[in-house]
Amino acid sequence: MRARTTRARTTVAVAVAALLGLTACGSGEGGGADDGPITLRMTTWSANEAHVKLFNEIADEYKKTHPNVTAITFDAIPFESYTTTLTTQIAGGNPPDLAWVLENAAPDFVSSGALLPLDDTLKGTDGYGFDELAPAATKLWQADGKLYGYPFSTSPFGIFVNTDLVKVVGQKTPAELIAANEWTWENATKLAAAINAKTGKAGLVVRDFDYKGWDNLSTVWTGWGAEAWSADGKTCGFDKPEMVEAMTFLHKATFTDKAFPGPGTTADFFAGEAGMTITQISRASLLKDGAFGWDLVTLPTGPKGRYAVIGQGGLGVLKKGRNAEAAADFLSFFTNPANSAKLAQFFPPPRTSLLTTETLAKTNPLLKPEQLEAVVIDGISSGVVKPSHTGQAELSQAVRSALDPLWKPGADVPAVLGGVCTAIDPLLAK
Repeated sequence: MRARTTRARTTVAVAVAALLGLTACGSGEGGGADDGPITLRMTTWSANEAHVKLFNEIADEYKKTHPNVTAITFDAIPFESYTTTLTTQIAGGNPPDLAWVLENAAPDFVSSGALLPLDDTLKGTDGYGFDELAPAATKLWQADGKLYGYPFSTSPFGIFVNTDLVKVVGQKTPAELIAANEWTWENATKLAAAINAKTGKAGLVVRDFDYKGWDNLSTVWTGWGAEAWSADGKTCGFDKPEMVEAMTFLHKATFTDKAFPGPGTTADFFAGEAGMTITQISRASLLKDGAFGWDLVTLPTGPKGRYAVIGQGGLGVLKKGRNAEAAADFLSFFTNPANSAKLAQFFPPPRTSLLTTETLAKTNPLLKPEQLEAVVIDGISSGVVKPSHTGQAELSQAVRSALDPLWKPGADVPAVLGGVCTAIDPLLAK
């Protein structure tokens, strides 16, 4: 199974590299289909009913004033295989017109030349408000002063809490711990362990980690000041003291304290199967049925103090799409101020005018203003983006494989982390 996964990941790296050849050869952007009836396809990683409903409403509104655009479809690809599938489509000559791009794939897509620069289209759109896009949000999606992806979602991670399960164990809630200035990782894992011991349910789940998506652990290790690699991307950070301390803490919390579910255990917080989960606010819509009491709080304080981690999603236009010019025009409509305000109920926007508790509260009725202020607004202003690097697919697989020996009782944490650096040092040097 691992060999098959490795081949799939390698396919991603090869496909992204092939984009350089695709964009360097040929006659430039996608063909001349813009003159006739146009159909547009956008790949996403969300099949959420509420998300798709809003996307289609925006598309229908656009088509009213663009009769030559006869159809706009949203092609939802499973999150776990999203980048693999997208790059395979591109390399196979079937690129979408527009695509969501994960933050960990942004350096490859931006540097490859696969995406159409958006500056001229967005700045040339009446009322677009290009200047209100926060520089911190657009930084990852720029190269040589040009914007290649619109960061439609700049979403800090927080912790959703099942307050009913917290009451069962008779401990302070995270909100009470915050009020007492005691919301630390030590206390968070003590609470999680108590929930597991008392109820048999998972204590704290790092959503989308599942001992595969290791970059999601940055929501934990950043509290120790650890980083996967240096800011310039050239030096491995896994063997540094901060990372060793963070991962030693995580290992003990998992295999000794049982605060985190171990390998092979799945638990869905939103189905009531866990006490807490680390994820982003777009998941709040899964709690609308009110099956249990819940809260949303910031990540716990680490040894280095308060911190925030951000996940981003960018929206780009594929140069080799059939209708690149029309796709860019639709992107400008999809992300204009009015539609950004609508999308903000699921995806925190990069527009400074929308990053207010009043605005976000209107589109996020399940969340309290104080939750939006602490987790979203403060998080965007101070947070760091999850790890990303050119050659991310190959790099990610190397890290995942090198971390495998860590996920068992009695693992030698420093030795395993040293092995991670041995595995990725040649890749960082490329």
